[in-house]
Amino acid sequence: MAMNAGLDQALSGRLLLIDSDAEAASRTGESLSEALLCAPKVMVARSGKEALELLRANRFDIILADMPSLADISEREDEGMGRVVRHAEGALVVAMAGGASVTAAVGAMRAGAHDYVAKPIAGPALATRIGELAQRHGRPRSLGCDTALSETVSDFAGFVGASNAMQFIYEQIGRVTTSSAPVFITGESGTGKDVCAEALHSQGPRAGKRFVAINCAAIPRDLMESELFGVARGAFTGAHEDRKGAAELADGGTLFLDEIGEMDLSLQSKLLRFLQTGTISRVGEANTRKVDVRVICATNRNPLQMISERKFREDLFYRLHVLPIHLPPLRQRPTDIMVLARHFLDRYAREEHKVFGSFSNEAAQQMTSADWPGNVRQLQNLIRRIVVMFDGGEIDMSMLGAADIESQAFAPIEPATPRAETRRAILPMWQQEQKIIEDAIAAFAGNISMAAAALEISPSTIYRKRQGWAEMEKAG
Repeated sequence: MAMNAGLDQALSGRLLLIDSDAEAASRTGESLSEALLCAPKVMVARSGKEALELLRANRFDIILADMPSLADISEREDEGMGRVVRHAEGALVVAMAGGASVTAAVGAMRAGAHDYVAKPIAGPALATRIGELAQRHGRPRSLGCDTALSETVSDFAGFVGASNAMQFIYEQIGRVTTSSAPVFITGESGTGKDVCAEALHSQGPRAGKRFVAINCAAIPRDLMESELFGVARGAFTGAHEDRKGAAELADGGTLFLDEIGEMDLSLQSKLLRFLQTGTISRVGEANTRKVDVRVICATNRNPLQMISERKFREDLFYRLHVLPIHLPPLRQRPTDIMVLARHFLDRYAREEHKVFGSFSNEAAQQMTSADWPGNVRQLQNLIRRIVVMFDGGEIDMSMLGAADIESQAFAPIEPATPRAETRRAILPMWQQEQKIIEDAIAAFAGNISMAAAALEISPSTIYRKRQGWAEMEKAG
């Protein structure tokens, strides 16, 4: 069964949980069971040796491995994780450890783990994360089961969606709105990180104050500090008067730092000082000013990877990463696709004073099965083009194809019967995979870690595959 990952399709495969702490293992199992609509078959190993025995005798879809529990098979945690990965046979491997340690996370990923999570583990968040990893790394096997939507909230503070994944997001927002602690939003472009930030502001006690957003990727580096903290008169040529920055303008309200990963390292240290002291200094000004804001930041990049590449300060990350919210991509919540499509159709039809029917069955099926790399924003743009380009009626495949100028996912497929003499030779899969990986390594001047990050695989995977290719070439 093909899988669109996330809480809409709960896990139902075979799961190996490695944890020497029986109580912790029980809590993890219960947390996952509460989060999932159909539970996976779980086997528990209390040690690394017991885990390897189970891996030799069984095949698993998911492995949750507590790194300290592997101490009996290796003195180093990352080496123990590497042994588990080598016996995993294609399973999704998620490393666990007590506390959010970047060093442990990087070690686990280098050993071949697909992800790292800090204990204690929140079941719904972990289920959503495993679904995302399954989609990204192509592990469809039996990780999902279909579920029907119950009576759920279909719109919330600017969001539209009735899937279980979105219900979890609504619940998260509701829980953290009353706090003044920083929120760290992650998610792909087009998933609604700005909508989430505005919802956190509008639903909380600061709703009566200002919501000030600043895009860290859109402002030149030499102007970013003055935009964020303000400028004093005479600080530089053209500064004819005192000017407040975004932090001061948001006093009493919310400051939203979008694309925080693009902020220059030198400014990151000043942002950290602001978060620690609650005070700012305008550019060209010696005295400090007290500012009371709630900081929300967002990024579409992997923060742990940015830290390992020394593009983001680790201390700043943990200062901001107090209340994390991850927004799932649209492909992981397929039940929301047509809900959103009808919402946008009604909205834009009213704006353009046109009358449209519904979507044909074929069009709805194609839309539900599409990948939507641009997420909700891509779907929104597509529906708007349809409304502008056509006069009304039922939306069919021809309308979708005409309006789809980005991905061409709905373009008609022309039948093709190439002659045998013009057909290209097809290389074996391993040779095609080898070319992709070697090209990536060459693009990064031989840096395997950077190539692995670009390909979204672990460096150890590249090393293993290179060894396998060498053996194949010798055998050939």
